[in-house]
Amino acid sequence: MKALKCFAVVMAILIGAPLLVVIPMSFSASESFQFPPPAWSVHYYAAFFADPTWTGPAINSLLIGLGTAALTLALVIPASFALVRYEFRGRTFGSLLILLPLTVPNIVVALGYFYYFGSLRLTQTYLGVILAHTCLSTPIAYLILSASLRGYDRTLERAAANCGATPLQAFWLVTFPVLRPGFLAAGMFAFIHSFDEAIVSLFISGRDVSTLPRKMFDSLRTQADPVISVVSTLLLALVVIGSLTPIVVRRVKARREAAQQRSAMQAVAVV
Repeated sequence: MKALKCFAVVMAILIGAPLLVVIPMSFSASESFQFPPPAWSVHYYAAFFADPTWTGPAINSLLIGLGTAALTLALVIPASFALVRYEFRGRTFGSLLILLPLTVPNIVVALGYFYYFGSLRLTQTYLGVILAHTCLSTPIAYLILSASLRGYDRTLERAAANCGATPLQAFWLVTFPVLRPGFLAAGMFAFIHSFDEAIVSLFISGRDVSTLPRKMFDSLRTQADPVISVVSTLLLALVVIGSLTPIVVRRVKARREAAQQRSAMQAVAVV
């Protein structure tokens, strides 16, 4: 247990140390990368939001991320229900097929997409980037949703059916509210994965569909623009917010249910 705690501390330091450099540098008044900052300023934040060469890729990444999240959920929700709830031949193979992109290096996947999408004329298009990002986000969303489904009590659906609810009504009124945090977490992680994806975007996207990670790579290749530290800080904030949102939603829901139970118990006690 002590070794595990030490390992966790070391990993936290290795992950957090670069952040202690990048975040202060985003508020630096220096015209180049300099740490510690000689003076503090929000000049580069203003430069980021005022420069269309940065805001354009940011908007592209936002649109592509939303499209990826929507398409990923549309594919993963029925697949998760089928593979988790039902026994049939090929079930294990189906799960392994969905998780396969996790075992292949992104550079190999990017090369495959580049040649295949090129033959379909999907390179340098929003649709091509969304399809590529969806393939990479699907395994993550599937793991989250399948875990939520395995912990779901199906007797709730049976009770709804006994009360006269149709399968669609049971899903919408019973299953969906219970699994909503899992759906939200899967969609959020699919969005974050798409927003941060750099390698595949370098091969698939073009100048008209440039994403924020691609813009960062191009900027580092041509010049050391301190605005990159601002972008890194904003991406970090997005990841933190996206990771904490499902947790906050789950806790708020638990507190609300606990408050409702206390109110019901008090009402019964009064009666």
